[in-house]
Amino acid sequence: MTKSYYEFFCPVKIVAGSAALEHIPYELSNLSASRPLIITDKGVRGAGLLDHVLNAFAESDMEVVEIFDDVPPDSSTKIVSRIAELYRSNKCDSIIAVGGGSVIDTSKGVNILVSENGTDLAQFSGVGVLKKPLKPFFVIPTTAGTGSEVTQVAVVSDTDKQVKLPFTSYFLLPNAAILDPRMTLTLPPHITAMTAMDAMTHAIEAFTGMAKNPISDAYATLAIRKISENLIRVLDKPDDVDARLELAQASTMAGIAFSNSMVGLVHSLGHSLGALCHLPHGLCMNLFLPFVLEYNLDGRGDVIGELLLYLAGAEVYARTPTHQRGAKAIEVIRQMRDELNRRCKLPRTLSETGKVTQDQLSKLADMALDDGSIIFNPVDVEREDALAVLNNAW
Repeated sequence: MTKSYYEFFCPVKIVAGSAALEHIPYELSNLSASRPLIITDKGVRGAGLLDHVLNAFAESDMEVVEIFDDVPPDSSTKIVSRIAELYRSNKCDSIIAVGGGSVIDTSKGVNILVSENGTDLAQFSGVGVLKKPLKPFFVIPTTAGTGSEVTQVAVVSDTDKQVKLPFTSYFLLPNAAILDPRMTLTLPPHITAMTAMDAMTHAIEAFTGMAKNPISDAYATLAIRKISENLIRVLDKPDDVDARLELAQASTMAGIAFSNSMVGLVHSLGHSLGALCHLPHGLCMNLFLPFVLEYNLDGRGDVIGELLLYLAGAEVYARTPTHQRGAKAIEVIRQMRDELNRRCKLPRTLSETGKVTQDQLSKLADMALDDGSIIFNPVDVEREDALAVLNNAW
């Protein structure tokens, strides 16, 4: 990535606010759609969140044709095919995903099959395989972390072959993301914390990575500020609608940022840890973030130092000597993690998870080197470097 050239792309319409859900029928009609299929999971329905969406339709002359509410935490091509048949048999013309990362990725897979009139999702795996726009697609996130509502990627498991199929295409981007604070009000504290740190990592790696650009920086830095100012506020008062909306917007902004400037070593290590030890992605991000920033500090100290302004505010930034700002930014992140550990027991080290053993570190280092995110890390990483970061995180 040269400094003289970059690309930025995000055509997803953002509909945000305390009445955002009520706009969905209008947005569907703008795309000549009137027979939506809702895709969600048992947890979302059990929490009563789907009621907010259905009530929005009750006030219009449009109705939801069908609801599939059995998406598992780690979805599969079989689930995608099952939902695609439901879509076809009910003559649906659009998809609304209501949930977190698994629901959104599943919905993207369904949209591929119904739009391409396909039966084998695997044949569309890869980069740039899709060549035309898909069916109208809307995403209503119920967590504030993944940013999947504004990303052009999806990952769906093929359980028969025991592999994860990646999909990357601009055509996977939803037509609109609906950010309504009602959809995150019931999130438990530990999930609120994990998903917020997922978004924080997206923003920080987007801002400090090799492919950063001025427009992605704008999204990333505002996301960092919103999370820094509102995460503890939400934990103190979970029904704070304004703060919940700020976290939802921060997650989307971070998603837009990293979609255009990529991520780095935190994600390489986190993807590996999640795959090997089956830990939640947001937890993995929280575990590795300060340790990777410390590794990158010598080669990227000036940029990491800029983070301090958005993490701690102008006063702290101004009174911290320039050469100390990078270390101070990492210190602030550590303090935030300590507070999250105190409030909801969010682990800060690999040993605190109780799920990782030291003899797995070598395997994790090997896996991280094979992860594509590592090429965008601002400092080159060899195997011994990855292992050193893992040992520091132990």
